[in-house]
Amino acid sequence: MAAALPDAQLLSLLEARVGRLHARLRLGIEAEHEAQVFGQGRTFFHIENWYSVHGLMRGVLRLTGLHGRGRRNARDIRLTRREVRLERLPRAFDGFRLLHLSDLHLDMHADMPQVIAEAARGVECDACVITGDFRARTFGPSEPALEGLDRLRAVLPERVFAVLGNHDSLRMLPGLEALGIRVLMNESAVLEQAGARLHVVGVDDPHYYALDNLEKATTDVPPQACAILLSHSAEIWRQAAHAGFDLMLCGHTHGGQIALPGGMPILCNAHAPRRLCKGAWSHAGMQGYTSRGTGVSVLDVRLNCPAEMTLHVLRSGLGRDSVRPVTDVQAVEQAGEGDIRQDEQSGRQGDVDPAESEGRLEQQQGQEGLR
Repeated sequence: MAAALPDAQLLSLLEARVGRLHARLRLGIEAEHEAQVFGQGRTFFHIENWYSVHGLMRGVLRLTGLHGRGRRNARDIRLTRREVRLERLPRAFDGFRLLHLSDLHLDMHADMPQVIAEAARGVECDACVITGDFRARTFGPSEPALEGLDRLRAVLPERVFAVLGNHDSLRMLPGLEALGIRVLMNESAVLEQAGARLHVVGVDDPHYYALDNLEKATTDVPPQACAILLSHSAEIWRQAAHAGFDLMLCGHTHGGQIALPGGMPILCNAHAPRRLCKGAWSHAGMQGYTSRGTGVSVLDVRLNCPAEMTLHVLRSGLGRDSVRPVTDVQAVEQAGEGDIRQDEQSGRQGDVDPAESEGRLEQQQGQEGLR
């Protein structure tokens, strides 16, 4: 890994990359509030920064005999394959496969980079998006996370787009982009295929740093173009829908990570309706998907909420509120396996309400109990 740049040199680089005001705002908030438990951002309480509670939670899980099972669950990453029909999607992109990773927290435990890389290995896709939270802690060194990402990058496709999350420092930006990842800081990129264009837009973290700027991000997006928004959190769902996005992809909530039997999250940690906490949803003509997260935070444990990576297969036509049933398939049965077993899709064809489809998936998962 490259040596860390001196602060003055790094500041100059970041200002040139994202703009003077954005760089100074982000770095200033990081310096003052990055480890804050109460206040700052769109929610009042930030459990990821309350480290004295993390040990208590771990102790309770050990006493109840769930800690070991939860750790195994966290390493059992599943592949969710879904088809999304977008009315404005150019026909040249019909069948375009977009792999969605989120909340990697690569330095959470030494084995997580390898576990995630093995789960992603062999997944055929045309591009990949990562919706933030590369790092486990909200402060401190970022080199271990970048080293883990370097291992993961080797199994990802050539085209990778990402946004920063509330755990990520702006100082990580040069390291991320040195790995060939296009980080969208309130800006957009264009995918081109057979003369057609698909716009991918990304905003800075809207949850804790609240430095998202949709107006700036859409500067180069024509009004009638098909556009996908990457946001760490779904908390700007209303603004995104009324801005005219076709699809919004996000994460942050981990789907709760530790949930009650049936998949009901205990804590979502987002200022948004619970229906936006995980899976497919829609609002005002815009479709959305909130990942359950690929990694883990606070504890390397999951209960009743499997980790996932999502393969969105884009389809042209049938209207902007149209999606097909979600099929959850297991990407890896054990941490060392790299093969992907895909279950056959079942269920009726045609338009399916995203919430209804997600509800059926949750019901199936709930039957597993605590696994």
